Amino acid sequence: MGFIIFVIFLSLVFSLFFSKLKRGKLGQLAKLFRIASVVFAVSVFTYWFIKKSVIGVVSNSLSLQVINKLPQPLDFYVINVNNLDKNTPLETKHIGKIRPEYYRVEYLKMTKSDEYWIAGYLGKKNLVYFSQHSVPNKNMDQMIEVQNYINQSEKLSAIAKKEIEEDNYQNMLMGIWVTLCFLLLFLNFVLLVKKK
Repeated sequence: MGFIIFVIFLSLVFSLFFSKLKRGKLGQLAKLFRIASVVFAVSVFTYWFIKKSVIGVVSNSLSLQVINKLPQPLDFYVINVNNLDKNTPLETKHIGKIRPEYYRVEYLKMTKSDEYWIAGYLGKKNLVYFSQHSVPNKNMDQMIEVQNYINQSEKLSAIAKKEIEEDNYQNMLMGIWVTLCFLLLFLNFVLLVKKK
């Protein structure tokens, strides 16, 4: 998705420059390019936001329910470990902040994996919970109750922490690019509909 957003950004920047061309055949081509860029950007972002907002139920997925029994809300992440290909990066998902006595459900694609990790943060940097879970039966849904502050493995939790930080950094970069694209999309749209 990052490459497509970069292409949208470039096309919207070029569209802004092309808005200066108004006359002749070149002006008509520039206007067509500007309209195509705006329509393409709106289509991609609409598809992306609909896909992100739909619940992530995947066929042949494992349902994971995380219940917070601790007295404080924790920010939970689940990391899917790919056992077949060690070169494939770990798949990190942000479950969200779970209040005490509440739960969240996440759906994991376990076709190439039979293990996942759960990490819980108190605040932004303080990892207070880490557990490693194997999945012997992929047809049986999982329910994890977080009842105490534990770290089952210092080595694995350090790997998980690095993965989570990298995922958060990538999400922040994506947010900046999407914001810039929205700004350029708005400017292009205003210039297209503006009367002479």
